Amino acid sequence: MTPLEQLPAWAAVPAALLLLAGAAMTLLGSIGLLRLGGFYERVHAPTLGTSAGIACVLLASMLVFSVLQSRPVLHELLVGLAVIVTTPVTLMLLARAALYRDRQEADATVPARQPDAPAAGPPAAPLAAPLAAPSAGPGKEPPAGDAASAAP
Repeated sequence: MTPLEQLPAWAAVPAALLLLAGAAMTLLGSIGLLRLGGFYERVHAPTLGTSAGIACVLLASMLVFSVLQSRPVLHELLVGLAVIVTTPVTLMLLARAALYRDRQEADATVPARQPDAPAAGPPAAPLAAPLAAPSAGPGKEPPAGDAASAAP
């Protein structure tokens, strides 16, 4: 008798559904890889399919082994964390490397590099504002020694 034969139906059915859902999501990601045209379009489908698919497969694994061992089995969370963290990072590295290569080759299908934008936020105030000369208002005498007041 194998350990899976001891798995109750209340745990086997959700685990099977999770496995099928994970396999379907991974298959959709693979189909997206084949169907989409350019490189920049093609990198997204497998990334999303892998992340969602692995989550379902790991949940099924956690369910099955937690029921069989009569204790919570959480090792799969580390695997899921590693996949969910590394998959988008790999996507970004591949996309940036391809973008750099395409810009070096002057490919017309990718936008040119934009100049670095200034930092977001309000503009910085000058450290010291120049002092303005006091002005003579109506009924006030200009200050003594002012060059503007010496003119006739």
